[in-house]
Amino acid sequence: MAKELLEAPELPEDIEFSDLDEEARRELRTLPKSLAETVGKHLVAAGGLVDVDPEAALKHARYAKAKAARVPLVREALGLVSYHAGHWAEALSELRAVRRMSRTDAHVAVIADAERALGRPERALDLAKEMAGHSLPREVEVELRIVAAGARRDLGQLDAAVVSLQGPDLNAAQRQPWSARLFYAYADNLAAAGRRDEAIKWFLHAADADQDDETDAAERAAELAEGEDTDAVKQATELAEDETDAAELAEDDETDAAERTAGPSDE
Repeated sequence: MAKELLEAPELPEDIEFSDLDEEARRELRTLPKSLAETVGKHLVAAGGLVDVDPEAALKHARYAKAKAARVPLVREALGLVSYHAGHWAEALSELRAVRRMSRTDAHVAVIADAERALGRPERALDLAKEMAGHSLPREVEVELRIVAAGARRDLGQLDAAVVSLQGPDLNAAQRQPWSARLFYAYADNLAAAGRRDEAIKWFLHAADADQDDETDAAERAAELAEGEDTDAVKQATELAEDETDAAELAEDDETDAAERTAGPSDE
């Protein structure tokens, strides 16, 4: 294995060290210049391949670790690539190392999800409890709630999984970066709990919030409704449209109020 790690995978011709963001390049400056550039290029390659060829991306990330194992950025890259490639144990090991090295909880939800994937939902829940009351970025806190709900579902606690996702963020009129994933997770757990009509409604909300088409929420709603009375679908669709219209109206009112407060333009 060590020999394989030291064998450099071929870099695409258009890879440049400057493709890394400035913060990442700054962190690699602790290395000799030529080594920093080599490691950086393999990190760029890993990032470019992770969605299309995770195993190829993994080779680049592992090579980067072989050259710079003491750089948190490198371990973070390998952990995330391993996670996307489904190498749960490796992802867990690397992201735990990053957590120790950097004293950051930025990837705590991914760590918890890797525990789930390894068949240890109790550990995922323990981690979620450990982080309760900690100051996490909002998107990380929401993602950890989603993972914890999945862990409860793994344990057969379906009602608890549904309840654990309820809260101020579960608002169909809101549009936050995490809204589509949260709505989708809520719908998925409602479906698992046998609450079909509610699940259809929240899958439709998720589809409406998913501007980048990252989920199959609309398809899931259609699958649940297939062969059944479509009144639930029609009602859910109308509700989603009404709530969206209400949200847009509220935004327009806020804009009008702000313009009135600001007074007439100087132009």
